[in-house]
Amino acid sequence: MNYSFISTECRGSVAIVTLKRIENLNAVNLQMLSEIADALVKFDKDDAIGAMLLCGSDKAFAAGIDVNELTNQAQNAVAYDQEMFEAFMRIRSCKKPIVAAVAGYVLGIGLQLALCGDIILAADNARFGQPEVSLGVIPGFGAATNLTATIGKPKAAEMILTGRALNAEDALNAGLISRIVPLSDVFDEGVRTAMRIAAQPRIAVLAAKEALKAAACQDGDSALALENKLLHLCMLSDDFRESLLAFAEKRAPNLKNRF
Repeated sequence: MNYSFISTECRGSVAIVTLKRIENLNAVNLQMLSEIADALVKFDKDDAIGAMLLCGSDKAFAAGIDVNELTNQAQNAVAYDQEMFEAFMRIRSCKKPIVAAVAGYVLGIGLQLALCGDIILAADNARFGQPEVSLGVIPGFGAATNLTATIGKPKAAEMILTGRALNAEDALNAGLISRIVPLSDVFDEGVRTAMRIAAQPRIAVLAAKEALKAAACQDGDSALALENKLLHLCMLSDDFRESLLAFAEKRAPNLKNRF
């Protein structure tokens, strides 16, 4: 895949998407976001890929939206925002797990991009914020909904209404991230985490992601019913029976990853 603002590579069954506007602290423009969505959706449909890793640079995962482009689009801001929103919806439609390994600035649209990850690993220099109110708008792309669901209304309100940023320790305590990793190791740990996911039985991984997504956005009874249905589907799979047999025989399972 050839892109202008991102790079892609595969390591075994893990696909890696790296933001590459380094000189702009990975400020997100429409083309970059569209490229991210395109790459992730293609990898999501690739049977050889079991998990995806999204990362940026040591200084910035993404320091917010490209303000210069936004200024140029001011007279067409609603249509511009809608195109970005549709790119986010494509990313969030991915069925395979996404690990986000973030460092440095994770601001505005960059934070919403990180929250597309099912697991967020943060370097010890990471800084998270939603400064959009200072520009006369509210954060977009599901920010209020996603932050409230992730860290609760009081903390989400403080981040959005005051623009207060969280360091890695604050973000961990708030439940915004999964773990803090030393900056020198955050990318490699992201790869290891994605590889561990990709090595699991595919049907169980996809079912688990769907169940977790339902738990976050559906009422309790509906989410529980879906979780039970997904469990039963997994139990009917060949890989479930093979995994049980392999466990009993103390060997690695011979997974087919078929549905």
